Amino acid sequence: MDALAEMKEMVRRLNEAADAYYSGRGELMTDFEWDAMFDALKKLESETGVVLPDSPTSKVSSDSLAGRREAHETPALSLAKTKSVSELAKWCEGRPVWISWKLDGLTLVATYDGGSLTRIVTRGDGHYGTNITHLAEGILGVPAKIACEGHLVVRGEAVISYADFESFIASSQEDYANPRNLASGSLTLKDVEELKARRLRWKPFTLVKSDREFKSWGECMDYLDSLGFETVERELVATPGEAELMGAIDRWTVKVTDGENPYPVDGLVVTYDDVAYSATGSVTGHHATRAGIAFKWQDETAATKLERIEWSCAVASISPVAVFEPVNLEGTVVKRASLCNVSECERLGIGGPGTELKVIKANKIIPKVVEVTRGEGALEIPATCPVCGAATELRVSQSGTKTLRCSNAKCPARELRKFMRFVSKAGADIDGLAGETIAKFVNAGWVKSFGDLYRLGSHRDEIAAMEGFGEKSADKIVAAVESARECDAVKLLVALSIPLCGPDVARRLLSRHGFRELFEAAAQDGAEEVFASIDGIGPGKAAAFVAWCRDGENIAMLDDLLGEVRVKEYSAPQGGRCGGMVFVVTGELGVFAGRDAFKEYVVAQGGKVSGSVSSKTSFLVTNDTSSGSSKNRKAAELSVPVITEAEFIERFGGGGSPS
Repeated sequence: MDALAEMKEMVRRLNEAADAYYSGRGELMTDFEWDAMFDALKKLESETGVVLPDSPTSKVSSDSLAGRREAHETPALSLAKTKSVSELAKWCEGRPVWISWKLDGLTLVATYDGGSLTRIVTRGDGHYGTNITHLAEGILGVPAKIACEGHLVVRGEAVISYADFESFIASSQEDYANPRNLASGSLTLKDVEELKARRLRWKPFTLVKSDREFKSWGECMDYLDSLGFETVERELVATPGEAELMGAIDRWTVKVTDGENPYPVDGLVVTYDDVAYSATGSVTGHHATRAGIAFKWQDETAATKLERIEWSCAVASISPVAVFEPVNLEGTVVKRASLCNVSECERLGIGGPGTELKVIKANKIIPKVVEVTRGEGALEIPATCPVCGAATELRVSQSGTKTLRCSNAKCPARELRKFMRFVSKAGADIDGLAGETIAKFVNAGWVKSFGDLYRLGSHRDEIAAMEGFGEKSADKIVAAVESARECDAVKLLVALSIPLCGPDVARRLLSRHGFRELFEAAAQDGAEEVFASIDGIGPGKAAAFVAWCRDGENIAMLDDLLGEVRVKEYSAPQGGRCGGMVFVVTGELGVFAGRDAFKEYVVAQGGKVSGSVSSKTSFLVTNDTSSGSSKNRKAAELSVPVITEAEFIERFGGGGSPS
């Protein structure tokens, strides 16, 4: 293949991968592969003097989100990058610089006028982005109001933490390769509440425009902090020689490898403190030469051999995990790496035991197979589920991604969301059992029913021997299980994942019957009509509850569970401080332990909590009374009083105040 043909093929593959990356679809190549091919393309362009019109070296990669495209006031250009500390020192020119995270998410630009959010636009191609202002309420860290009366434009990164990503994947029917993939895919949603559940958080990393003048980038960021923004972490390097820069980079690298930073990053950003000087650079390709530079770590690569493929079950799929001969990477021993799905195995050419691999720790954290250097045998895709033994199915998504799934709707792995709900704070409240941990226990065959969670103590030594646990972790899990054996009746009923049975329904049912008697009553003739007559239940919820109670498997599971726990019966609190009133709550609460606690108090005091503002609403409770949210606007339209949480407590009690 001649150089021009090779460049065309590189451009095609890089653009296809970038489009998938920025649009939240399946990953077509790793960051490691993309960077290597990008650098190889730049080298060929330099040697030949030819730059193809659609080369990613001369344009900003763009998302393909549907929606209204709008021009940026100031182009959102990408940063030049380097992996060399000496090159970085040369760029700094001895001038004071700031180091901050290069967060691995989706860049969003927010505009404020007169203290109110007026629009949010994706970076797009750097000149035009997609307007997603309608999703603002669903993105954490985007205030609707700020104490700034002028014009303000802020650029930041929308990211999802590793912990929130693992929690979402463990309880979702959707396939995403990494937090970055989930973040970009989330902006295709139309439902704000669904977006909120993904905990996408916006972290501003620069002030683009302001009516105020600043000489220092550090002062700009401090100003954003004073307005209530959660800006990116940063450090000033006053005299950036090679030694000083290397010291700073080492400090930030430790933060990555020790897990101090909860968000995915793909390097560091270095920015001049002198705002005026940074604006004097020229634009080369799609980089502003002095606007900043990205420092990317050299990925340490190790060669190893595949020992076996383990198939790990979760809610949505059965995922392949490469287990290989242990290698030392970034100061730790690595012997496992997720391969995500069947398509990724095929793309890499994963074979059987003995296949020779190259592995890295992507961005110093995630073990990743990046290359097969010699195949050995063929990949064997299991015909049966490793958890329940039912037949497996190979499914292909709209984007062409192949995933393996279990055909058994009652497979414990497919019901992982139920186990997660059971152990949650709203449920049985078993501390320390996150989704990823439960998934490991399900895959090990230890958890097939709710009662099994309370028998984890019999696997204490096996838990201690599992990768990522140890003696202390095992002891903590066993202690947490033991301390959760006494269960509040309302929470236990919610924990069972009975359709339509949330805390409010549970309280109403348990106000009529004791916990065990409730299920006995549901088995009687005419139970649906009896339950439907309970205030606030109605025919639909009654039918769902009775149907669940008449399923023999459910009752067998419940009987087994009740042999492991002690139920603290529900006693309906008496009070009338909220009698006859309807409350709506929006935004974060600071005194009540979440909205469920707020609702529980209001109901106990004779009131109701609704999810939407209407003419029947007595009060809207929010700690941001000046917010431009849809609920605040509706309250103003209907003349519904808006009060803060503190005002609610002062008037109606609760939140730890005397009742």
